[in-house]
Amino acid sequence: MSLQVELEQHRNVLVVRLRGELDHHTADIVRFKMEDAILRGRCDHVVLSLKELIFMDSSGLGVILGRYKLVKSRGGKMVVCDTQASVKRLFELSGLFKILSFYETERSALASLEVVS
Repeated sequence: MSLQVELEQHRNVLVVRLRGELDHHTADIVRFKMEDAILRGRCDHVVLSLKELIFMDSSGLGVILGRYKLVKSRGGKMVVCDTQASVKRLFELSGLFKILSFYETERSALASLEVVS
């Protein structure tokens, strides 16, 4: 299975929607697309929507952590929403849930950053 990356701008927030599998085969695609959008765009914050992400391994965690550090170094926030149970469990096991905020829906994630679509 492959991975689809959808990027959408809401004011100063980049919404990243991932569909499929985020693993060592697809991690570089996500890394490049997110980094390019963050560095070229006018986004301060990132909402990572994982509603349709069915699998993620440690490579995916590394990509997310790296983009989190990039956003944070620029004074922004990254939040995660709509996670499948298996993906959320991986966040919990890795300890990333301690530094990232999780929201049930994309709308609530945007609202937490004071951007309502």
